[in-house]
Amino acid sequence: MGYYVTVESGVNLYIEDINPMGRKAIVFLHGWPLSHKQFEYQFDVLPFMGYRCIGIDWRGFGKSDKPISGYNFDQLADDLCTVVKVLQLDNFTLVGHSTGGAIAIRYMSRHNGCGVSKLVLIAAAAPTGFTTETANQFLTQALNDRPKMMREVIDHFFFQYITCSFSEWFFQMGLEAAGWSTATIIQTLRDEQLFADLPKINVPTLIVHGVHDKVIPFAQAQELNQQIKNSQLVPFHYSGHGCFWEERDKFNLLLRDFIG
Repeated sequence: MGYYVTVESGVNLYIEDINPMGRKAIVFLHGWPLSHKQFEYQFDVLPFMGYRCIGIDWRGFGKSDKPISGYNFDQLADDLCTVVKVLQLDNFTLVGHSTGGAIAIRYMSRHNGCGVSKLVLIAAAAPTGFTTETANQFLTQALNDRPKMMREVIDHFFFQYITCSFSEWFFQMGLEAAGWSTATIIQTLRDEQLFADLPKINVPTLIVHGVHDKVIPFAQAQELNQQIKNSQLVPFHYSGHGCFWEERDKFNLLLRDFIG
């Protein structure tokens, strides 16, 4: 079922809550510039394994409200904290993809991992995000020809072949975001770093990353593995930036086994 949670006056986040009576909760944070819909192929499977799956659209993206401010990691982590408290979540697994992984890391640091028992980082945009060159290129496109920017994102996202229909679905998902939130997150990925957050993570952490990732290099996953205590890195050898699409069966089983 879907509903909204108010995180501040005039800002409501959309929540997709599947199998609310599931035995263990998994909270999913999507990547830039997408929405909770990117996890469709987890939501199709994991609830039938008995899990409660909670997908959150960040402010500015998907079905959530789109204010003009609040697109730094601190505010996005605070939004997540509010959702966790409103839903009274405890002992849950937090899953973050790409920029969602960066938000998850900041949440673990800023809010002492409130309620989180396990952490999963998928191609996390951490400890750094975009290079200045990449960010400035995306920023120019976002402010002048956002559809063209989305096509370029798609071109670099996948290692395996995707159909035209799948590409169009992905494209439309990205355009659900506001232009200003799309652009401001690019600046956040350029300007904010997460090196100081990593030593503060104290829960078992699974790091998954496609070895062919052209968006966030695999070397960054190796660095996360070195800096996060009690972490394990699982390479996905046939994936780019979206291993939960490209090797979905492997990913879903790995997630199941990690959560238990």
